[in-house]
Amino acid sequence: MQLKYLSQIKTPRDLKNLNNEDLHSLCDELRFYTVNTITEIGGHLSPTLGVIELTTALHYVYNTPEDKIIWDVGHQAYAHKLLTGRFDEFPSIRQYGGLSGFLKRSESEYDVFGAGHASTAISAALGVSEARFQNKDDYRVVAVIGDGAMTGGLAFEAINNAGHLGRQLTVILNDNEMSISPNVGALSKYFTRLISNPTYNTLKSEAWELTKRLPLARRTVQSFLSRLDKSIKNIIVPGMLFEEMGFRYFGPIDGHDLNELIKTLDTIKDIDRPVLLHVITKKGKGMSVAEKDPVKYHGVKANGKKNGSVRKEIKKVEVPSFQDVFGHLSCEIAENRKDVVCVTAAMREGTGLVSFEKKFPDRYYDVGIAEGHAVTFSAGLATQGIRPIAAIYSTFLQRAFDHIVHDVCVQNLPVIFCMDRAGIAGEDGPTHHGALDIAYFRCIQGMTLAAPKNGNEFRHLLYTALNHNGPFGIRYPKYSSIEFDKHGQAKLLPIGSWEVEKKGEEIAILAVGPMVYSALDVASEVEQSGMTCEVVNCRFIKPMDTAYLDSIVKRFNKVITIEEGVINGGFGDGVSSWLLENGYKGKMKRLGLPDSYVEHGSRAQILNQLSLDGLGIKNTVKDLFQSIEEVSK
Repeated sequence: MQLKYLSQIKTPRDLKNLNNEDLHSLCDELRFYTVNTITEIGGHLSPTLGVIELTTALHYVYNTPEDKIIWDVGHQAYAHKLLTGRFDEFPSIRQYGGLSGFLKRSESEYDVFGAGHASTAISAALGVSEARFQNKDDYRVVAVIGDGAMTGGLAFEAINNAGHLGRQLTVILNDNEMSISPNVGALSKYFTRLISNPTYNTLKSEAWELTKRLPLARRTVQSFLSRLDKSIKNIIVPGMLFEEMGFRYFGPIDGHDLNELIKTLDTIKDIDRPVLLHVITKKGKGMSVAEKDPVKYHGVKANGKKNGSVRKEIKKVEVPSFQDVFGHLSCEIAENRKDVVCVTAAMREGTGLVSFEKKFPDRYYDVGIAEGHAVTFSAGLATQGIRPIAAIYSTFLQRAFDHIVHDVCVQNLPVIFCMDRAGIAGEDGPTHHGALDIAYFRCIQGMTLAAPKNGNEFRHLLYTALNHNGPFGIRYPKYSSIEFDKHGQAKLLPIGSWEVEKKGEEIAILAVGPMVYSALDVASEVEQSGMTCEVVNCRFIKPMDTAYLDSIVKRFNKVITIEEGVINGGFGDGVSSWLLENGYKGKMKRLGLPDSYVEHGSRAQILNQLSLDGLGIKNTVKDLFQSIEEVSK
């Protein structure tokens, strides 16, 4: 397809010059270009395909960037990027040094609020709307949120507050999972146009004001009119929940009917109170395979070709990922222990729980995008003798920090937290890197925190956690498990115990998780230069192996810690604090994630950038060895 319009769109104002036919052609071009580009380079696909018409209508009707559009999460915002001056850069999306896969304020003035976590849009938009009121500005505010994100408690907290404040705010509920009900038809469209019509709203307001002047039975008449209005809407409109919370509800309308979207948005845009427009869309719209399986095509791997095809998954004989290992182990455990259940927050596929759900549907709980609830729900289960395993991405679990403290740890409940995507999460960038879990778990009293070096050790730690009477966290990256025997036997590990992987005399390298293997490779390499390194698998981050730490004070004057987590408050901080308090006089170097947000890129690129790959660790070892040698001279 030749791009007649899309390549010429430099700002949303260019849309105003297009006629109806041109706008429809532009939507076709957006869909075509998105499919071809994303299948070539990889990225999120089906969410954006579902909102092509909605995005076009929004930028056509509203005057952005003066009017503010706040998107939830950002998976669906690729079309938004293409219509806001980023067409030429779009092939770099999610690539190292390229466009972010999410909204990013520093990237564009059209990205009003950055987001990679769900359910934030309404709260943020309400804040923008209130700022509009405080500053006496005159622009419109729109929040776009999906039905999945509406399961988050934050969304309802925001709706409740918005209804109370009563400021201008339009919330667009992008419903892409509920079936289109009979309400989506000619009658619904007519009714929506009717109740959104300015004349209708004026007459309604005037009729209400007229009742105030009635000398008799004023309250009776008003009560009757109110009940009549609600009764009519209950019959035709499925939005009374929002009406009761202070919103005017419109819809549902077909989110792929561009004309209807433009017409409706144009009539509701200037209503000076909270409004919710319910649109029905289909994920993957326009790509048949994505329409049939929107979950599978939520994100696609790069195929390297501009042909719109998706790379077929080729089964390889290789070591499974940590995610696959967790899926296997969860089923293995459930077969042997009837008291074990698994809880996740809308991350069945990502955490590896597809098989568990199929085999143990009555012991599988997906609570939706509600991490705080997932944790407290797990705590409730634990009070009654159930052993819950809460499988939640590291970056999302930080949203439930208070629940972990107040509901689990204060009560010393045996909830197991399996934190996927710990460390570098790759192309999704700073909102998705699991950088903070070591730091925020270390500071919680009563918490045990561990990290397996490989899949086999993951089994040992998970069984150890199940035999531990208290909260227990296990972190692991989106990465190969390196070694895993499906038929292996579990062994219970002493809490806080470390394992010496390689003996040495000059430098102690204390490594967490799979970083153990990087440390071993470096130790073998530098040994040829006359330096011997002792490599330790610090599988327990909290508590630490204080007996081994005591031996460091006596044996080594050089220590390196390596972790795939933020340095401040991390494992290295714990080691250095202990050593300092116990008389250590040697030199120490902490390796980990910096005190700044790490941008997106492949895992290998980022580890190289942060000197956490083999070369970076080797240079650190050499520098530390050299500095000690110079001091000794």
